[in-house]
Amino acid sequence: MAAKTPKEIKKVVLAYSGGLDTSIIIPWLKEHYNNCEVIAVSGDVGQGTELEGLEEKAKKTGASKLYVEDLKEEFITDYIYPTLQAGAVYEGEYLLGTSFARPIIAKRVVEIALKEGADAICHGCTGKGNDQVRFELTIKAFAPDMTVIAPWREWDIKSRDEEIDYAEAHNIPLKINRETNYSKDKNLWHLSHEGMDLENPANEPQYNKPGFLEMGVSPEQAPDAPAYVKIAFEKGIPVAVDGEKLPPVELLDKLNQLGGANGVGLVDLVENRLVGMKSRGVYETPGGTILYKAHQVLETLCLDRDTQHYKALVAQRFAELTYFGQWFTPLREALSAFVTSTQEHVTGEVTLKLYKGNIINAGVTSPFSLYSEAIATFGEDEVYDQKNAAGFITLFGLPIAVQSKVQKKA
Repeated sequence: MAAKTPKEIKKVVLAYSGGLDTSIIIPWLKEHYNNCEVIAVSGDVGQGTELEGLEEKAKKTGASKLYVEDLKEEFITDYIYPTLQAGAVYEGEYLLGTSFARPIIAKRVVEIALKEGADAICHGCTGKGNDQVRFELTIKAFAPDMTVIAPWREWDIKSRDEEIDYAEAHNIPLKINRETNYSKDKNLWHLSHEGMDLENPANEPQYNKPGFLEMGVSPEQAPDAPAYVKIAFEKGIPVAVDGEKLPPVELLDKLNQLGGANGVGLVDLVENRLVGMKSRGVYETPGGTILYKAHQVLETLCLDRDTQHYKALVAQRFAELTYFGQWFTPLREALSAFVTSTQEHVTGEVTLKLYKGNIINAGVTSPFSLYSEAIATFGEDEVYDQKNAAGFITLFGLPIAVQSKVQKKA
């Protein structure tokens, strides 16, 4: 089915954050799409105070109504936890905080658009970024014939400064100004910072500047004494902190507070965007960084060698699929099925020491531990005959020995 023309579009559902981009999109849509009805949808994945006053703001700028959907627990259980179990990290450092938040928001936007009988879905993603792909691939997965409006690919606005000009001209209130105009994305898992001085990779992030970090402090400002935390897992899912069983949102909140207070989880990364360019971002992921470390430590005890090594290959592909917006694809679902099977015995407790941005392993136990002290000991034992190693080495090294002899003869 062909995309609808502007004249055919009477009702638009907008993925609405209340930030700079989507704040100006509502009046822009009404100006350029025949005063169409605009229904705003905000997916609450842990933005906190950013959602305050959204309904008043959305309606004041021209929306007919605003949906605020509480997606926090679903976000953790259906998106964060499968990615954590996979050990998926994009380009070695990025814990995918924005990447896996987009599919759940876009899915809910599609559901509401279909319920409302909308003619189109609109998003505020720029034509340079990854999010446009993540939103639109999700839309294709659940409403393949839906018309998509992406103002950044249509309007004459070229910069965030020009967006602010437009907002001021239309009396749209903003929570930012030109001096603090970082592009930020916040949810339960992380906070990202892009733009301004960070666009030059030579510039050190202003970690100690008041107001820059929001989820914690810099390592220099962290306490001089270490903090210990014990995390319990069941089948690769975190279920308790320091002996206290907690639901997903409370558990992550607690680890965010603890990690942030100890300067944990700061990443400064130049990454390869899907659209081809490199971009520089600073990420705060305090609780997530703790969980990744704890889960990785526990897996060293509970996974056999071949599964552990192969799973590392799966983790890289899983991270790419998540980053590229391909969450709702057969391959991602198949990889998740593999990952889930590997987590059957990833149960136990991990103790970590947090100190000025560092996370140090301080002990791990599991009822399914494959580690045998009796076999691994450097002391005397009666369960391992060291003479057997000679035959193993002979057979394992046979191809090397044969190759050497053939080359010498040649």
